[in-house]
Amino acid sequence: MKRIGITQRVELIKNYGERRDCLDQQWFNFAFALGHIAVPLPNVSAKYAASYIENFRLDGIILSGGNSIATLDSSAEDAAPERDEFEIALLTAALDKSIPVLGVCRGMQVINVALNGKLEPVSGHVAQKHQIFTCSSDFTLPDIVNSFHNYCIPAKGLAKTLTPLATDNAGNIEAYFDSQRSILGVMWHPEREIPFSQLDIQLFKRFLL
Repeated sequence: MKRIGITQRVELIKNYGERRDCLDQQWFNFAFALGHIAVPLPNVSAKYAASYIENFRLDGIILSGGNSIATLDSSAEDAAPERDEFEIALLTAALDKSIPVLGVCRGMQVINVALNGKLEPVSGHVAQKHQIFTCSSDFTLPDIVNSFHNYCIPAKGLAKTLTPLATDNAGNIEAYFDSQRSILGVMWHPEREIPFSQLDIQLFKRFLL
């Protein structure tokens, strides 16, 4: 089986004074559905990002959800600047090595920001389901997706190297891809669907070379 590295959210455990990395168990099951073994990636110093790809012989990277991006709201209780730095370094190293990178929710936002795109606050997108509209006839996506985010990528905020794949009814970007590199971003959480959507599985497999 191929190996796919998945980044982890940072949780602050105040009673112990600890910052813990954690990952929803469903990610491991979703990775199996993709034909991969999940390798959880800790939020270590950014200088180790490339070595994790090399030593774990990763065939792909998923930047998972959770945590506010510190550069957008450093005062947010769930902001994790160490995660921001690690994931951006991981993205850079993966692209240098031509390894597929898939971003989910926050992960999609991190990729867009790293490629000089913009984000904006959005309301009504937490613990909601809503319709999306596919931008390309070459892809088949779910019609209804889950939603757990307070920021969105506005139509004019998409990084120039990325191509819109789906929008919501206000025109905000719900999915994108890079036609030159194996980059996919989706704003919904495929790992939270029970059972997993076969359309999500097919979409992710398409970008996992």
